[in-house]
Amino acid sequence: MDTITNNLSGLNAADFKKIINGKEVGLYILKNAAGNEVGITNYGGALLSIMVPDRDGNIANVVQGHDNIESLINSPEPFLSTLIGRYGNRIAKGKFRLNGKEYILAVNNGPNHLHGGPTGFHARVWDAEQINEQTIVLRYTSSYYEEGFPGELSMAVRYTWTDDNELIIDYSGKTNKKTVVNMTSHGFFSLQGLGTPTPDALGQIVEINADFYLPIDETSIPTGEILKVKGTPFDFTAPKAVGKDINADDEQIKNGTGYDHCFVLKKNEPGELTFAARVVEPKHGRTMEVYTTEPGVQFYSDNWADGFPGSHGATFGKHSALCFEAQHFPDSPNKPHFPTVVLRPDETYTQRTVYKFGTDK
Repeated sequence: MDTITNNLSGLNAADFKKIINGKEVGLYILKNAAGNEVGITNYGGALLSIMVPDRDGNIANVVQGHDNIESLINSPEPFLSTLIGRYGNRIAKGKFRLNGKEYILAVNNGPNHLHGGPTGFHARVWDAEQINEQTIVLRYTSSYYEEGFPGELSMAVRYTWTDDNELIIDYSGKTNKKTVVNMTSHGFFSLQGLGTPTPDALGQIVEINADFYLPIDETSIPTGEILKVKGTPFDFTAPKAVGKDINADDEQIKNGTGYDHCFVLKKNEPGELTFAARVVEPKHGRTMEVYTTEPGVQFYSDNWADGFPGSHGATFGKHSALCFEAQHFPDSPNKPHFPTVVLRPDETYTQRTVYKFGTDK
């Protein structure tokens, strides 16, 4: 691990070597038969690079990240391409009830709890085991009441980088007490490639396999309604440019300052692996398809980035990335009609999400 310097992304293992709370942080490179690569660190399970070709065979990094551990720890975007847990997205007012007891969480996003809190899974050192050149497993045990959540939760996340340029993320979790779990991976994808500055993604063409979405209030908490996308800026049932309706005179667009909404994915059976979304970057021809077992995908159009620095001098401005966070619905612990996020001791939490990269000729 200490000697990794020769990789497509120019990442250096020495720049990630650090002991945090007695655990060693490192850099891990996954490489497939085509020679394409994914760079990962066990600090927060962060994706550092995804090196894939465009239609002309030019390889570029298509995920936003940092090139050293200090920048990652101190990132202006703390969730930049990291694993998110225990609870992806928002919980209203940082409170929920379970078994008649109220649990109080950190309030770290306006009046609400976001992404597992300030010391959530994105800010933890995971135990890493690189199985082979294309697979790594990360493990973390979250203690009872960590960030306010009940139950001790043991989570394993397996990243597999296939020869078809698919990044498969498999999650498996067990608890010793009833708790709530909603894991996700918060990749900030820039199919145009990183740059100084990284160009915006508003011209990219997006399709989302959803007839319904969850409207939000002015603090980004779902109202509880499940509305049709038809006739709204949220209709991505046919592919369209992200920028087409992003400035629409629409209350929901204003509440999210762009797109920051959960889409209800079309499913025949709960938990089946199905197509969720597709992105095409027309200039270079790179594509990304998303498949997931989750009921929803949060589509976020990177509305708050301010040009902060990232890997190798790249800068990340507003709308320079697109996020497709596969997950259960936001604020589910307070919305009994949403699919349940409760995990019991006799159950196993599972999720599979696939990000498949390709090109459009």
